[in-house]
Amino acid sequence: MQRTGSTDGWGELVAAALLGAERRRPPGGSVAALLDAAAIETVRRRAGARPVVPGQRPEPAPADERAPLPTAAERRLATLLADRALSGPSPAGAAAGRRGSGPDLGELLPQWLAEANAQGYRAPAALLPALLDAARARTDLRAETLAFAGPRALWLARQNADWKFALRDGVRRQVSAERPEEAEQLWQEGLFAERVALLTALRQREPEAALALLASTWQTERAEDRLMFLDSLRQGLGPADEPFLERALADRSRTVRATAAELLATLPGSALASRMAERARSCVALDRSGGRAQGGGIVVEAPHTCDADMQRDGVIPKPPTGRGERAWWLGQLVEAAPLEVWSEQLGGLAPARIVALPVADGWRDDLHAAWCGAAVRQRNAEWARALIGEPTEPFAEGPGDPAKLLSVLPEEERGEWAARFVAAHGLSEAFRILGVCGVPWPLPLGRAVVDALEIARDAGSYPWSFSGVMGLAERCLDPADAERLAPLAAVPDEKEGESPGAGAYWAESFQRLVATLRLRSAMLAELREGRREDGEG
Repeated sequence: MQRTGSTDGWGELVAAALLGAERRRPPGGSVAALLDAAAIETVRRRAGARPVVPGQRPEPAPADERAPLPTAAERRLATLLADRALSGPSPAGAAAGRRGSGPDLGELLPQWLAEANAQGYRAPAALLPALLDAARARTDLRAETLAFAGPRALWLARQNADWKFALRDGVRRQVSAERPEEAEQLWQEGLFAERVALLTALRQREPEAALALLASTWQTERAEDRLMFLDSLRQGLGPADEPFLERALADRSRTVRATAAELLATLPGSALASRMAERARSCVALDRSGGRAQGGGIVVEAPHTCDADMQRDGVIPKPPTGRGERAWWLGQLVEAAPLEVWSEQLGGLAPARIVALPVADGWRDDLHAAWCGAAVRQRNAEWARALIGEPTEPFAEGPGDPAKLLSVLPEEERGEWAARFVAAHGLSEAFRILGVCGVPWPLPLGRAVVDALEIARDAGSYPWSFSGVMGLAERCLDPADAERLAPLAAVPDEKEGESPGAGAYWAESFQRLVATLRLRSAMLAELREGRREDGEG
C-alpha cells in the first residue's frame, strides 16, 4: 500500500507551521487554511501507512524463589527510590553543598541494598524499573542492584535498551558452570556486553576455561574489544595465563600491548617480571663507596635509552609533560619489577629498612613513587605499610598516593591509621583517606572524625568546607552513635569573629547527621526483623 499524501506538501505545511504565517506564507494563504490542510494531510498519511507486523510475544520472566521483603522494608525502598528520582542522579559522595536537616535518602540506597542482599530477599516486581533506572544513573549501585533484582533484571534489560548495562553486569549470574555448551553459544552469538560478563564470570570459577574461550576468537576480535576482554583476565590471573599474555605483547594495538605487559608484571614469576627485575636492578644499587656505617644509601643510574625490547615489555617511551625521560623510564621499570627482588639487591634488608635509606642525587621521590605503584599493583601489604609510614606528614610531603597504599592494608589497620591521621592533621586532607575505610567506620576512626568536626566548629571554621566529610560521616559512622552525638545538634551561641550564621549551619549539619544515623538504624532493623520472624516461625 502506497502513501497517498505528498511528501513535499507535508514538508511545506511543517515549514510554514514552524516559521509562522508572518515569516512564510502558508499554503492556502491563511492560518485557517493551513490548519485545514494539515488535518487533511494527517488523515491521508495515517490511512496510507502500512500496518506494523506484530512481533513474537516474549517468554515470561523467570521466577525468583527468594523470600519477599517485609512490608516495612518494601515501603522504605519505595521512599528511597522516590527521593532519588525527585532529586536527580548524583554520584556517591555528592553530599557537598547540601543544606537542610533531613537525611539525603538517595545516598542511603547503597547500604539498604547491601543489607537486603545479605538477608537474601528478592526485589518487589513493581519496583524493578525504578531500581534499574537508579543503577543506570549510578554505577556504584549496579552490583548490589543486579544481585537484588535477580534473574528478572536480565529479562527486563532485554526489553529496554536503557538497561543494557545489566546484560554486561548481570549475565554472569545466569551462566551455569554445569552447561559449557551454553557458555560457548553465548560467547559466539551474544552481545558484546554479554560476552564481557560471561568471560568475567568464567574467570571467577574456571580461569583456564575462560582463557580458552577468549583464545578461540582472539584473532578475529576488534582492538577495542580485545582490550576489554584482556582486562577481564585480572580476575583469577595466574601462571597459566602467561603464554597467552606473552603473545599479546606483539598485538597490533598499543593499548592491548600495554595491558598485557601490566598483567604480566603482576605475575612475580613471569618472564616479563624477570626481565623488568633485571633492568631495574641495573638501575638501583647500594652505595658501597663509604659503607653503611659511614651513612651509605642507595644510588640510582636511570636508563639512558628506551630500546625496542623495553617498549615491547610495556615501557612507554614518551613521558608526560613536565616529566624527564630518564625518570619516566626508571619509574616504569621499578614499578613493574617484583618487590621481592629489592631485599636481595639491597643487602637483605626488610622493606621498612630499605625505605629509610637515603637516596643519592635527588632520585628519592622517583624511586619511592615507583615502589608505591608496585605495592598497589602487587597488593603487597608489607611494602605498602613501609611506604605509607606513620600518619605524621601531610600528603604533599611524600611520594605516591596514601589512599591507594592504605587500600592494600587489612581493613582494621586502615581504620586505625586513618584515625591517627585525622587526629594529627584534622580533616582538610582526610577525605580520600576516609573513602577507602570500611563501613561502618571502626569506633576509633568515628570518634576521631567527630572530634575533628567539633574542633573545627569550635575554632570558628567555615562549616561548608567540611560538608563532604560530613556527608561521609552520615553514611559511614556506626548508627549506634546517634544518641551520643545528639547534643551536638544544639545551636551554639555565636562567637565574636565567627562567620555569620556558622553556628546555625553547624547545628543543622549535626542535626542531619544524627537524623541520618537514626534512619540507618531503622532501615537495618526493618530488614532484619523479617528474618527474625522467619526464624521464630
